Amino acid sequence: MSKSPVETSDLSTVASQEAIGEKYPAAVVTTKDEHGHGEDDADSDPDAIIITGADAAIHLLSLRDDFDTVLTFRSILLASGLACFQAVMNQIYQFKPTLITIQGTFIVLISYFVGNAWARFLPRGDKFEARWRAKGGQGALPWWIKVIKFFNYGPWSLKEHAICSITATSASNAASTSTVFAAQDLFYNLPLTPATVILSTISIGLFGYGICGILRPIAVWHTEAVYWSSLPTVKTLQGLHWQEVKNSKPLRYFWYAFTGMSIYEIIPAYIFPWLNSVSIPCLAAQKATGETGAVLNNIFGGATNNQGLGLFSFSFDWQYLTSFQTSLPLKLQIHQAAGLFSCFFIMIGIYYGNGWNSRSLPFMSTRMLTNNGTTYPLHDVFPGGVLDETALTKFGLPRLTGTFAFAMFMANAAMGALIVHCILFWGKDIRRSYKSAREGRYDDRHHDHMAKHYKEAPWWWYIVVLVGSFILGIIVTVKENITLSVWAYVISLLVGCIIAPFSVILYSRFGNGIATNNLSKMLAGLILPGRPVGNMYFAAWSHNVISNAVMLSNDLKMGEYLKIPPRIMFLTQLYGTVLGGFVNYAIMISIVSSNRALLTDGNGNSSWSGAGIQSYNTNAASWALAPYIYKIGTPYGAIPIGLAVGAGAVVVHRIFYHFVPKIGKLDVAEINLPQYIQYAGYIPYNQSQTCVIFTWITAGFYVQYYLRNYKPRIFKDYSYLITGAFDGASLTVLFILSFAVFGAGGPSHPFPTWWGNNDNGNYDWCPVVE
Repeated sequence: MSKSPVETSDLSTVASQEAIGEKYPAAVVTTKDEHGHGEDDADSDPDAIIITGADAAIHLLSLRDDFDTVLTFRSILLASGLACFQAVMNQIYQFKPTLITIQGTFIVLISYFVGNAWARFLPRGDKFEARWRAKGGQGALPWWIKVIKFFNYGPWSLKEHAICSITATSASNAASTSTVFAAQDLFYNLPLTPATVILSTISIGLFGYGICGILRPIAVWHTEAVYWSSLPTVKTLQGLHWQEVKNSKPLRYFWYAFTGMSIYEIIPAYIFPWLNSVSIPCLAAQKATGETGAVLNNIFGGATNNQGLGLFSFSFDWQYLTSFQTSLPLKLQIHQAAGLFSCFFIMIGIYYGNGWNSRSLPFMSTRMLTNNGTTYPLHDVFPGGVLDETALTKFGLPRLTGTFAFAMFMANAAMGALIVHCILFWGKDIRRSYKSAREGRYDDRHHDHMAKHYKEAPWWWYIVVLVGSFILGIIVTVKENITLSVWAYVISLLVGCIIAPFSVILYSRFGNGIATNNLSKMLAGLILPGRPVGNMYFAAWSHNVISNAVMLSNDLKMGEYLKIPPRIMFLTQLYGTVLGGFVNYAIMISIVSSNRALLTDGNGNSSWSGAGIQSYNTNAASWALAPYIYKIGTPYGAIPIGLAVGAGAVVVHRIFYHFVPKIGKLDVAEINLPQYIQYAGYIPYNQSQTCVIFTWITAGFYVQYYLRNYKPRIFKDYSYLITGAFDGASLTVLFILSFAVFGAGGPSHPFPTWWGNNDNGNYDWCPVVE
């Protein structure tokens, strides 16, 4: 195990730490107790209940900075390799039946083992230097020691480790952008060249990074900009480097948890998939037929995409739970639970009340359908990605399931609510943050430390990135056949620039953002009618720019928590973003080519699913027909109005708050309608297996309500470490299984069918209704 610097016996390391102690007294840390507490946490009350971002900054996140080296040969090389690795994993999960967030602890553990192996088994420069000086060596080091130090500087340090993780995350952010290219390849007869994919991906990623740099005062330097879902990664990194197994009970439990989950995950992921969808109602109803069976499947089924609501189902497969759910703050858990339960009842009401004539179509589907419920012939109606009005007349207008139409309405409402909420509730705070940044005053003690000890990346660096990425996008729109004009491309970027600040603020404070892609496609439908492919690219340069700004801001905040110099952060994130463009292209083409039929039609299986891509394409194609199906008076004319409905709801909320600021102990301003509205339409739109929803809610409340309020020491010392270990273990196993048996690298090898792997029906044993 790696030791803290002052515990290392190497003379050179001890000398360097003494020098650091003279210059930065707070940097040298003494021993830790069994629970990981030490002098660096002297300002922290172990029994403090963490509620606000300021609480997390003071009581949860250490200010310790060892001022160790960040950029070394091994950290750069490992960052490159692991960036490719993480990009591959994120790309794979774009085609999984449940779209999940791959937490950073996965790559943290991989880089921990590889980095420590490098430091331990290769000749180490600091040891040779210590021996040479012990023998009386003076002055400059001999050339051969310099060479050894170049390749293996010393112990595998926290900052080298952190930069590997952050570079890898930057590379993996491109995975969501690849949905555009996958949809183009699967549903339209348009050529897809490497130049289109790579240049578009880099342009989108870098433009998002440029926006993130401009938003730093509110997105990174603000004390309430916590990015809660990144805390398991931060705590895992610090625990691995600042604690020893023999002296630290939390770290021992980390490795127990990692080992246990590594063994267990093989069972639900491959051998016994029923464990991902344990449903007693489905087991009881498995022999039901006809209308009764259909109702039971719609209500209780949830093992595959679009199967049903998954009521009272529980998942025991950590790959679909992840620390993302358990790390979200309690205020978001409450909004999420309230929204999801509302979604259950509203969907049932719409379908069985025959809203939008729902009963003539499936209960849930992400595809565009004909009147008889079959897949709408997009190839024929949009030949070459452009509307053929003759074919439209022949086949008629497409239809959407009532539940999906409702989800689109709610997605628009959440977007309208987000913009108005940020202005009416957080506007003064945003202005105050920029004013403080101009004056050099910061409320966040972590950023205050960074500002004192490291040079900030200049603003003009981010401006250059914005200009460069803009030029790359121009090249794609002019040279490549993507049916997107230059002026539409410019508008898409303007939309991204306007919406990004709102999304970043919400995500940084709540740990989860609002999907903006529906708004992007709606605007594209008005600007580019009849061009679904152009619509998708428009959305990519608006929505995906926003999502990249959010993710890269998250990484910048992690850099502050881990005390990575800002200029190094800038360079490594830039490098990771560019590298990810190449890697994601290769993996996306491989998966799409190997599983084309499965991704194009149906809901997929337990290994692969095209439901997310189908949803994305349905959305784009339907908005390309906006003049026909979304104007006032048409069946889906209410969907665009959702934007105004959401905005109006927040205005009413703000007026109510003015007159009734508190209801008992509840601060009315803490109610966040954008989050509630988003989750109230979440299920049909996001295409997750619904069997995980009750587990999300249960695990989230257990950690964020019970542990945080009644077991604060356990919450602080164990919750982030243990869930981080579960993430790393489950995703490591999933990576191996994806290539070994799930077909990511060749033919798939399904596990033999048996009761716990009901491959011939629904995995949760709900009745199959023809």
